[in-house]
Amino acid sequence: MGLVVVLLTASVNGYDALPDPIGWVLVLVGLGPLPVPQRGALQALAAVSLVVSVAVWVPSAREALNVTDDSLAWAASIPEILTLVVLSHALAEIARSAGDHRARSWLLTTRLLLVVVLLLPPVVLGGGLDSLVVATAVFSNLSLLLLVVLLFCYSARPWALPAADVVEDRKGR
Repeated sequence: MGLVVVLLTASVNGYDALPDPIGWVLVLVGLGPLPVPQRGALQALAAVSLVVSVAVWVPSAREALNVTDDSLAWAASIPEILTLVVLSHALAEIARSAGDHRARSWLLTTRLLLVVVLLLPPVVLGGGLDSLVVATAVFSNLSLLLLVVLLFCYSARPWALPAADVVEDRKGR
């Protein structure tokens, strides 16, 4: 649910009424029981994303990044994108271990799209391809939306549940 808050924007007097820092706190809470070996790295990346999101939540800070140089706004998004890349990769690996090849394929596709999201702004901004800035932003948001949809779709899969929930689920059957 935290990534939904990060994805959505509801601007009120320049402030986001759905602040990304709240979304990142929810992401950190959700990562706690996640059964992946990369949990520590994911939590560290999400914590950095939280700190950055607090700094850029203030409209004047966000505007200063955008006015000074678009590449600074991209740089501020690096921890967020890296968190999503590692999350997609980690979930793809546990899906593979569980034999869920379709989920693994979708998660690896999402990981690839997120890597493109990470690398596309330097190409667009550095190459002076200003006409592609909006397309890059749309691609970025659609990639995040795909990850959110996949997270909701796979949240009840046995491989995505904390170990205790899997045991309780098996006892209930």
